[in-house]
Amino acid sequence: MKCPFCHSADTQVIDSRVSEEGDTIRRRRRCSACDRRFTTYERVELTMPAVVKRNGTRSEFDIEKLRASLKLALRKRPVSTEEVDAAVARIEESLLTSGKREVPSGFLGELVMNELIKLDQVAYVRFASVYKSFEDINEFVKAIDEIKG
Repeated sequence: MKCPFCHSADTQVIDSRVSEEGDTIRRRRRCSACDRRFTTYERVELTMPAVVKRNGTRSEFDIEKLRASLKLALRKRPVSTEEVDAAVARIEESLLTSGKREVPSGFLGELVMNELIKLDQVAYVRFASVYKSFEDINEFVKAIDEIKG
């Protein structure tokens, strides 16, 4: 770690402490060149994979867009905000643990559908009708049959 004062690369860690939340480490350091002290913080940096759309363009994963999609499908349905938050967290965790730098939008869509089928069957069919671009009533019937069995 470079000293922020004299820019020497020769610094020593004097003290390390884990934060109360347990998500960061605070380190007190001393520069061997100028003898000044400074503090650094170490925390985990998790990167969500990019989403590759059907047309081949890439975009950053947007958790608010995910939440909005779920809320739209669940509009006027008896599902609590806590249940939606938990579903969003599970989807986010699945993306993080996939270890991939990019995921196709279809993969994300399937994660959403897996969560919606557990939360509300009507919301599942709503989302599936848009996601899978249903053209006629037979596709709705097929989606309902998937839920039944």
